[in-house]
Amino acid sequence: MTLFFVNGALFATWASRIPAVQSQRGLSNSTLGLALLSLAFGALIAMPVSGWFIQKIGSGKLCKMSALLSFAMLPVAIYVPGPELFFAALFCFGLCQGTLDVAMNAQAVVVERQSRKPIMSSFHALWSTGSLGGAALGSALAAQSLSPLSHSLFVTLGLCAGTLLTFPYLLGAGESGESSAGNTQPKPVFKLGHRAILALGTLAFCVMMGEGAIGDWSALYLRKVVGTGEGLAAVGYTVFSITMAGARFMGDTLSARFGPVSLVRTGGVLATSGILLALCFANVPLTLLGFALVGAGFATVVPTVFSASGNIPGIAPGIGLSSVTTLGYLGFLTGPPIIGLTADLLGLRAALGLVVAASVVVACLASAVRCQRRAA
Repeated sequence: MTLFFVNGALFATWASRIPAVQSQRGLSNSTLGLALLSLAFGALIAMPVSGWFIQKIGSGKLCKMSALLSFAMLPVAIYVPGPELFFAALFCFGLCQGTLDVAMNAQAVVVERQSRKPIMSSFHALWSTGSLGGAALGSALAAQSLSPLSHSLFVTLGLCAGTLLTFPYLLGAGESGESSAGNTQPKPVFKLGHRAILALGTLAFCVMMGEGAIGDWSALYLRKVVGTGEGLAAVGYTVFSITMAGARFMGDTLSARFGPVSLVRTGGVLATSGILLALCFANVPLTLLGFALVGAGFATVVPTVFSASGNIPGIAPGIGLSSVTTLGYLGFLTGPPIIGLTADLLGLRAALGLVVAASVVVACLASAVRCQRRAA
């Protein structure tokens, strides 16, 4: 849970200081976009490869390595001079973050399996909490005119100290059964041909595409379509994030009571209803309520999908997770620009209809999370 909190807080720390970094470096919007793309590209490359590393050394050791490197790379990326080194450092930061994302989820799958009850949603609730906390602290420190470098050093040193205390409790390869030592059969790094991987990957793609769309376009929708002021426009993503975090804290209890399939199907229906409410009734209260419902609907889908992808019979947990995570992250990256291109042709309200379609797919594919559990 500490690793999930730290990962969310670390990324939010970077995201909260992007405007300051852009100003300090004198970056144009297009140059900043390329820099952010290099970070995303690093994460996308790391995710499928992480499955192979998990088989070789175990998720616990990979968590330790990627967490420490993430702590180091954030201040380095902010400090290094010149655009070339800046791009390279952000690429490396993305590599570390993508690796940590897969490794900590693989570790969480093992812990959940050994606990014999649903707990994955609570892990992701801590990621959301860390993200909200990191963003709030970033806003507060930015208001005090603290430099991005000082901010990043303050946060990373504090997070690193807390994370080091948890390292002895992470499961090693021998305890988790993830290592393929002694197995001479070559293992794939990335596996897409399996039907369960494709179904779970599609679920992850749709939900994370929707998350990216709300994150990038909700404020603009409120500002341009609904007609709010700039301050109120930012509230759309806030309510989405708060309801997502809150629902994740309840997700494990709901999964244990109603089952993962019902939880995902209900989440898809709830998200569909929410985005339709926001698009059909373009007034402030109903739009904010709609975004809140989308956050609650999407909240438990990704944790449930990741749990299922680490328990597919015949596929190593690291391989299943890395494959599904990569597809999900691909949706997160490609969804917002696709909506932007569609908005130029049809308008933003029609373009956000893609989130409606994605939510319907989630409800229809809910049965994919019904995967046989491995023995603890």
